[in-house]
Amino acid sequence: MIVIGSDHGGLELKNAIADYLRERDIEVLDLGTTNGNSVDYPDFGEKVAGMVSSGEAEKGILVCGTGIGMSIVANKFPGVRAALVTDEFMAQMAKEHNNANVLVMGGRVLSADRATVMVGIWLDAKFEAGRHQRRLDKIAELEKKLGCRE
Repeated sequence: MIVIGSDHGGLELKNAIADYLRERDIEVLDLGTTNGNSVDYPDFGEKVAGMVSSGEAEKGILVCGTGIGMSIVANKFPGVRAALVTDEFMAQMAKEHNNANVLVMGGRVLSADRATVMVGIWLDAKFEAGRHQRRLDKIAELEKKLGCRE
């Protein structure tokens, strides 16, 4: 299952991504927003990142106008590695090198066609581990040191 959320600026793109995921027979839990009324992106970033952080969901996707705000929110959560991507190479590296468990995109930056291609790349790529795992371990140690994890 993939949890997905957006603010009003990312609503249209979030809906297109959810449709794409369902076409791939991936279960989607849409945590909102559900209409174009102005909302605060941290509320939806918290819902998605919270579920990934707690282990209730393995992966999440967040969309706001630029993706910047959502990525800031998501990366506050222990164990969340949220990657803001704007092209195919970034989507691939987000998984292969960073094992990103939350993908973040900008609804006012990307077309639905381009975004769904990037989602597919992220989903299909494999984490390379090795030296990249060592780096993720260092991030986890930072989280512990800073009191983000017990």
